[in-house]
Amino acid sequence: MSRRFQQLAAEERMALAALKLQGLSLRHIARQLGRSPSTLSREVRRNATAAGYASAPAQKRFEQRRQAARSPAKLDPDGPLWPVVTHLLGWCWSPQQIARTLRAFWPDEPAMHVSHETIYNAIYAHPKGELRKALIDCLRQGRSTRRPRSGGDDRRGQIPEMVSIHVRPPEVNDRQLPGHWEGDLIKGAMNRSAVGVLVERTTRLVLLARMPDATAESALAAFTAKLNQIAKPLRQTLTYDQGREMARHRELARDTNIRVYFCDPHSPWQRGTCENTNGLLRQFLPKGTDLSMHDQQALDSIADLLNNRPRQTLNWSSPMQAFAEFMQGMAQQDQATLH
Repeated sequence: MSRRFQQLAAEERMALAALKLQGLSLRHIARQLGRSPSTLSREVRRNATAAGYASAPAQKRFEQRRQAARSPAKLDPDGPLWPVVTHLLGWCWSPQQIARTLRAFWPDEPAMHVSHETIYNAIYAHPKGELRKALIDCLRQGRSTRRPRSGGDDRRGQIPEMVSIHVRPPEVNDRQLPGHWEGDLIKGAMNRSAVGVLVERTTRLVLLARMPDATAESALAAFTAKLNQIAKPLRQTLTYDQGREMARHRELARDTNIRVYFCDPHSPWQRGTCENTNGLLRQFLPKGTDLSMHDQQALDSIADLLNNRPRQTLNWSSPMQAFAEFMQGMAQQDQATLH
């Protein structure tokens, strides 16, 4: 049965050097130390100096070779990558977004590349303390298990004159042209505060609207103001669930020149873009907190953070970049038409 190889200990190197000085052969020394002759031969060949084999220099050369064999940590706190990664974490970027952005910035410098798993490992392997806590706080929080919405009775009531998502134009599903939005409310503690969320399906651009409450009157005013900040050609459709805050959808459609469509009950996947965005927003607007503490300027800042982060679904462009490219294309097309 073969034995597992072990490197020589410092004491064995001292014994080897002393016995060699006595003129003993390596095979004889190997029997005394209980080692293989080939092990001692390799030791002498690797760690002897021009003056011969001595234990202290041999031990030093062994330690240097072991140190050199270890790959340096990509995210060593004293290395060039760590300040960049922690800075982007402070912007609430995810490790995956950071990893892809580093590759885009330094495509020909592998030393500046790091995987998202390495970033996670570096954060959680950090010594316990305030810095480690601050780094973990920068990460997105995992969702708790959601209670199925099918549980219990639907107490939201019916919205008059709803237009079903099943008659929505098919080009909305293609996501080829911007202008098609999804909407929802994020509610605060005890449902006493709310923030309106609008997400453009193609570019994933996010708009947030401050609302004093979750009434239909507040939703009408907030969504009207936000949608009218967008150029008219980019206000085509809005897809919403059957929340009672959309009871005045006909007025919203009239005031913004947008067509409103409603999802089926208990079908959040029909507004998947908005559902995903709500999960991202909960990092900034946690459940169980008073959302009325955020004024419109603060909500716009949160939207800017999301809109300027690279997104995998956009081939690592940001929603703002994707939206700006489309607007530039529209302007060029208008100029060509005039000429």
